[in-house]
Amino acid sequence: MKNKVMPIIVFLTLLAAPMLTVNAQEKEAGAAASLSSSLVDHIIDPRVTRLTAFLEVYNSPLAPEAAHFIAEADKYNLDWKLVAAIAGVESTFGKRIPFRSYNGWGWKVYTGQSYGTAFDSWKEGITEVSRGLRENYMNKGAVTIEQMGHRYAASPRWSNNVRFFIQKIESFQPTKLQHLALAI
Repeated sequence: MKNKVMPIIVFLTLLAAPMLTVNAQEKEAGAAASLSSSLVDHIIDPRVTRLTAFLEVYNSPLAPEAAHFIAEADKYNLDWKLVAAIAGVESTFGKRIPFRSYNGWGWKVYTGQSYGTAFDSWKEGITEVSRGLRENYMNKGAVTIEQMGHRYAASPRWSNNVRFFIQKIESFQPTKLQHLALAI
């Protein structure tokens, strides 16, 4: 039976092929492209899972922006943990900031000032700080955390504190069931 059905299917497929319209082919191609794009969008980067879970442990308002931290780090060729770690040092991961500033990094808060740049959103802050670290620090020779620290902060402990949070993020393992499911 199997041997008789296969030639019939092939014959019907060949017979029907010329009847397909260009419009139908375009729709099919569009659906395939959409499916492919959809599959790529749903692949979870384990760094996003780890950073989200880590920030949630600290009840950080930055937790929903974990994917943006990773995207900007990749865009500017930074350690994916760096900008989040700086937020840990400067504002306990965004919890202690000037009112409505979305500035969890002490960005452009100069010695003697209490208020620096105000961003319109966490995303804008992440983007600006990531870009600024690349252009104003790393591209100008400050490539280690210690070298950045000499320019970034008055405290001689700043670089050790940033390194502490980088190591905590790096070694963090999600334990909540929802985070474990995302990691699989």
